[in-house]
Amino acid sequence: MENISLLLSEALSPYQVNIGPAGILGERLVTLKNPAGAMVIERVFSASQLGDKRQLTDVVDGLHRDLMVAEGRIEPCVIAALRNVSQSAAYAAARPFV
Repeated sequence: MENISLLLSEALSPYQVNIGPAGILGERLVTLKNPAGAMVIERVFSASQLGDKRQLTDVVDGLHRDLMVAEGRIEPCVIAALRNVSQSAAYAAARPFV
C-alpha cells in the first residue's frame, strides 16, 4: 500500500495523501489535505480500485475532478453537462438514420 500512497501523492501534489487502515472488506479511506493541513476530500475506495492500475487511474481522475470542484475551479453542473453531451453523442453515433 506504501507504493500506492506514493503514486497518489505524486499524482495529487501539492495535496497530502493519507490512506487509512483496511476496513472489513478491504476498503480504505483516502484523505487529501491541502498544504496548510486542512482536510479537503475524504473518499472510501475498495481494495480492487487501489490495486488495479486501470482502476487506480480512474481513482486519480475522480480525485482531480473532486479537487477542481472543491477549489471552485469547476461547478458540479458543468461535469453533469459534459457527461450528458458525451452520452448524447455516443447515442447519436450508434443510432441508425431513419
